[in-house]
Amino acid sequence: MVSFRGDAHKFYLKIKNKVGKGLEPEQVKELQELKEIRHFYKSIDTDTLGNIHFWILKEKNGSGLIPILVTAVPWVLFIFGNQVQEFFENDQGYLWLVFVFIYLIAVTISVSIHFREQSWATVHSRIIEDLLKKRQEEKENDE
Repeated sequence: MVSFRGDAHKFYLKIKNKVGKGLEPEQVKELQELKEIRHFYKSIDTDTLGNIHFWILKEKNGSGLIPILVTAVPWVLFIFGNQVQEFFENDQGYLWLVFVFIYLIAVTISVSIHFREQSWATVHSRIIEDLLKKRQEEKENDE
């Protein structure tokens, strides 16, 4: 059955299925990966972890090349529209269709990669924020 509820709901169903089979939720591959990431960041001192967090935020909040590519190419084609039109008018084939097809595939793949990178940056950022918050609370409780 096709579901349009997104990846979070699919993940929920995956965990629910594992629990229904008598397995522990922690045995899901994705949770194991998050556990490994958290374990690694726990081993790093607080100052370095803070610097890593700042770097991840920089990467996460940077616009990146992909959104620029998506918005710039149509503007370039618009600006040089007359020249592009003359080039494709002299072409008796469907070269312009090949160009549009390749561009749309490149944009689709690039945008997908961009948002996947953004989501992983968010995961790392949230894990680090959680660890830094816990360390701060422990520090305040010790004082």
